Amino acid sequence: MSLTLKTTPDLKPDNEAVAASSQAQQAEPSFIGPHHKLPSFSETTDDVPEIDRIMHAVLGKVYGVSPVALGLTYMDWISHLALSPGKQALLAQSAAEKMKFLARFAVCQALGPELAENPSESGVEPLPQDQRFDDEAWQQWPYNFYQQAFLQAERWWDEATDVRGMTQHHAAIRPFIARQLLDMWSPLNFPLTNPRIQQATQEQGGLNFYQGARNFIEDWQRSVEKKPAVGMEAFEVGRNIAVTQGKVVYQNHLIELIQYAPATADVYAEPVLIVPAWIMKYYILDLSPENSLVKYLVDQGHTVFMISWRNPGAEDRELGNGDYREQGIMDSLAAINAIVPQQKVHAVGYCLGGTLLSIAAAAMAREGDDRLKSITLFAAQVDFEEAGELLMFIDEDQLAWLEDSMWDKGYLDRHQMVGAFQLLRSRDLIWSRMIENYLLGKRTPPNDMMAWNADATRMPYKMHSEYLRDLFLNNDLAEGHYIVDGRPIALTDIRVPVFAVGTQRDHVAPWRSVYKIKLLTDTDVTFLLTSGGHNAGIVSEPGHPHRHYQIETMKSTDQYVSPQEWSERTPSQEGSWWPQWQTWLRQHSEGEIKPPQTGAPDKGYPVLHDAPGEYVLMQ
Repeated sequence: MSLTLKTTPDLKPDNEAVAASSQAQQAEPSFIGPHHKLPSFSETTDDVPEIDRIMHAVLGKVYGVSPVALGLTYMDWISHLALSPGKQALLAQSAAEKMKFLARFAVCQALGPELAENPSESGVEPLPQDQRFDDEAWQQWPYNFYQQAFLQAERWWDEATDVRGMTQHHAAIRPFIARQLLDMWSPLNFPLTNPRIQQATQEQGGLNFYQGARNFIEDWQRSVEKKPAVGMEAFEVGRNIAVTQGKVVYQNHLIELIQYAPATADVYAEPVLIVPAWIMKYYILDLSPENSLVKYLVDQGHTVFMISWRNPGAEDRELGNGDYREQGIMDSLAAINAIVPQQKVHAVGYCLGGTLLSIAAAAMAREGDDRLKSITLFAAQVDFEEAGELLMFIDEDQLAWLEDSMWDKGYLDRHQMVGAFQLLRSRDLIWSRMIENYLLGKRTPPNDMMAWNADATRMPYKMHSEYLRDLFLNNDLAEGHYIVDGRPIALTDIRVPVFAVGTQRDHVAPWRSVYKIKLLTDTDVTFLLTSGGHNAGIVSEPGHPHRHYQIETMKSTDQYVSPQEWSERTPSQEGSWWPQWQTWLRQHSEGEIKPPQTGAPDKGYPVLHDAPGEYVLMQ
């Protein structure tokens, strides 16, 4: 078999779209802001030699991330550090002070606890978000020494990676890499330095290692055989999760539209359309009956429609953002308008679905389409300049690498996506689980959210590349360069009220980034900040313990307030935020009506299946 060097013709851009994009670009100045505009998806996928794609795809299975990106980050850091003798001297001094402290600390702890009470020898505290050393055993000798040695190393590397002159992108990546490497050597990960493992070993006579080995072999076998993780068989879509009663009333190649059965004699006039992210299965919002947001809305008297996205395969590689907008949101609105005629719609978008909803709403406003009554955004960004740690995986080199890694299959494999998110929370999702399962020999029974999290989806080649380039890399939506139907859209055209939810510990959509919706729209924005993370903060049913939130409505005429100032001045309230949102929906509704029919057979929207439908079951 011979290998020829040729260009790949498969991704030729649509001529009309290119022409429209070219006209839009010609109408704008060639120099925008402090930087030139980065290439679009179509501009980067033309005329790429096939041998390059093959090589990158093969290496991508080994490395996961671009070795060039990592190498450039390292060279940027080490070269600036090499040319900074003053910084080197400070680091040497800091290392000497920390080693001196550890020596004193060890002596004091070894001699007796009364000497260790000296504040000067008390050591450093873990960061507030670091709960790995909360166990009281870490305050006892010699484990407190292991803890202090690790924390002092963390502090030193924080200083070492902060070198003046590095690019902003590399400066963000370097401490992240250092943290990943340090976490590998945390004293928690080793039997001789972790007091919990020591105690379990003594109590069980070493059987914890035997059980941990069995757990490891079982997990390895399930991984090889592509079976779900242990315990996941207890959860089944349509049996005990995603069980709110409803019917699929519309289906196209990309979505199924579910209409849920009413639970009240009368319902609010305006139906609710929920647009989940296609990076996840929709039933994150319809888990068990006791924590289902869908069931909560239905019980409160809302007519609820849910988009269930198809899990794409290789045949869907050419599906782009425009397809998701048209076949997802616009086709769903057409179906809802037929089923519930003469009523506007409360549109809700979660994560990536909220970004797409914002794009669709801006495009509709530009065209004078007034079918939306309100917009609600759950942990959804429209400005990606401060998109959190995900930005560390996104630069021109890394995106080219990712595109070539997806090229042979036509989609981003769900395991690649899960791996990226696990890295962002490696302490909780990798190392802590390794300790529990394999060193302590314990199995934590999964819950419904863990079962949902394991039910991952894929991302089409074209859509994922467009999403990362146009939004994350170029930030086109916030800067007014995002093209819909050949013309740029502007979020300032949106006039309907907005309810935006951010979560305090969100690694995917940091709440300060979500908060920027106020800067980019010219309408009333109610912003709510809730405890929890990207998923657990949204699934926050009434009665859930340890939940609190802050909420304020900012009028379009109000002066801008920074996120920090907003957080400091807005009082915190205990409990679930769902009732606050329900009150807001009620205030923006126009009375009640009798429940609408299910589907509209006479208008081309017959009942097709029972909920949860077929697409959510696709693997």
